[in-house]
Amino acid sequence: MKHIRNFCIIAHIDHGKSTLADRLLQATGTISEREMQNQALDDMELERERGITIKSHAIQMSYQHEGDDYILNLIDTPGHVDFSYEVSRSIAACEGALLIVDASQGIEAQTISNLYLALEHDLQIIPILNKMDLPGAMPEEVSDQIVELIGCEYEEIIQASGKTGLGVEDILAAVVNTVPAPQGDEEAPLQAMIFDSVFNPFRGIIAYFRVKNGVIRKGQRIRFFNTNRDYNADEIGVLKMGLDPKKELRTGDVGYIISGIKQANEVKVGDTITSSENPCEDDLKGFEDVKPMVFAGIYPVDSEDYEELRYSMEKLQLNDSSLVFEPESSAALGFGFRCGFLGMLHMEIIQERLEREFNMTVITTVPNVSYKSYMKKTPDEVLIVNNPSELPDPSGMDKIEEPYIKAQVITKTEYVGAIMTLCIEKRGELQNQVYLTQDRVEITFEMPLAEIVFDFYDRLKSVSRGYASFDYHPTGYKASDLIKMDLLLNGEQVDALSALVHRSNAFDLGKRICLKLKELIPRQQFEIPVQAAIGAKVIARETIKALRKDVTAKCYGGDITRKRKLLEKQKAGKKRMRQVGKVEVPQEAFLAVLKLND
Repeated sequence: MKHIRNFCIIAHIDHGKSTLADRLLQATGTISEREMQNQALDDMELERERGITIKSHAIQMSYQHEGDDYILNLIDTPGHVDFSYEVSRSIAACEGALLIVDASQGIEAQTISNLYLALEHDLQIIPILNKMDLPGAMPEEVSDQIVELIGCEYEEIIQASGKTGLGVEDILAAVVNTVPAPQGDEEAPLQAMIFDSVFNPFRGIIAYFRVKNGVIRKGQRIRFFNTNRDYNADEIGVLKMGLDPKKELRTGDVGYIISGIKQANEVKVGDTITSSENPCEDDLKGFEDVKPMVFAGIYPVDSEDYEELRYSMEKLQLNDSSLVFEPESSAALGFGFRCGFLGMLHMEIIQERLEREFNMTVITTVPNVSYKSYMKKTPDEVLIVNNPSELPDPSGMDKIEEPYIKAQVITKTEYVGAIMTLCIEKRGELQNQVYLTQDRVEITFEMPLAEIVFDFYDRLKSVSRGYASFDYHPTGYKASDLIKMDLLLNGEQVDALSALVHRSNAFDLGKRICLKLKELIPRQQFEIPVQAAIGAKVIARETIKALRKDVTAKCYGGDITRKRKLLEKQKAGKKRMRQVGKVEVPQEAFLAVLKLND
């Protein structure tokens, strides 16, 4: 056990984690030159395309240091705020963390929040200054920021470059020398924590775990503590570039188990594996349950594909346990699922993965958050409102509360004014402003989560020319003056486009949505009114003109009454059409509502 080191890599998005992980794999000979490719651990097509890590990836490396052989278990984690759940799970399986900071960009918001996650679990932090080969690198300035943030010595900061391989040997030596060996008792009953799972169509569910106490052997009868089910350990082993089977795994090891499980709900990430003959008394307390932030409906384009969509979502949930969904139905879209996501990027990625990995074309409704409503008759009872269509009658409602978040924005001083204007426009309240260095400011706001869901992140990037980094965490619920805004097409309500909005924003938002829908909904043979309404009161209206045939073309001259008669006949036909006509809302219309500022 004293020759095992478990550590993860944490950093802000695009600070070079995956590239540095590639160099570590090469330096330890884990991956051959022939197999080597950029982002070697990122095995999803989407990850390579976008250059981001979406899932944590675990791998075992062998390393010789001062004549001793060491086993290093590395977990490469995502950097984007939407995937911080992956990071929290990886941290629970480690004793140390490499904190990587880009020498040209300095400390960003996600660096700080990931660092706090690691410190909560008492991880040993190794600070690394990456991208030292860039001409824009500022080693002295960024080293000052790191020293101030984690209180280490200047000598402890390792200067490295994922591109050139600078400092890789120093990093490996630091892992061996400073990260503590795993603690645990090999004689105690088996206790192993599942920190991830993937689905293999041929072998069923493969669960990744970390042994905290005891020993697990191939063929042994094991039990999952929380679901209380027993299985055979058909195959166990360690994670190299592929799966490497072993006879047994001891305390401190990180490995995988295959036990022929086919049902998605039988494996819970965070569950404890123990032995059936000699079970442990308590389960391991690892990480908190996932809290979805953004909710949206996902519906199949063809309602016959509903069961197939359910099957696809269950498979996807195995690879991404932060996805939460439950069935729901909509008058406009039929049967589908109400899904909880950790953010807008997470939602986009899920939609892309459904299309690529399962060939499911889906319609996504306007995202929203969950609210709490209190009724006058039963003031103690809380009604959770996930969908605007579930909102009870306002006359019987006492108050409605919406979730608030604490948002931290780190940016350059010249963009502070523009960012403050944006946050105040989004009903944010300035809490604090701290100068980290002469030209870097950390601004803290308290604002409603619903305001961030739409276009906040995109607009923040554009007003700061990409120089602002953003991180948030929930602070609780507060009462707000919210009203339900409905959208009517040809007099019929489209429930997928309804939204709960603040009273002060309703008129402006209603007008903008109507204008956008007017552009996107194709013209029909009859006139279509597009209306935004609060209750029975219409607050905005646009009209999509009818396609008209020139019925008077055959009248050459002659009396005006002949033309009038033909026009009246056409008008009556259009009126009849409008009464029976159905308006199809294209998929782009649902998504364009999110990008109203474009």
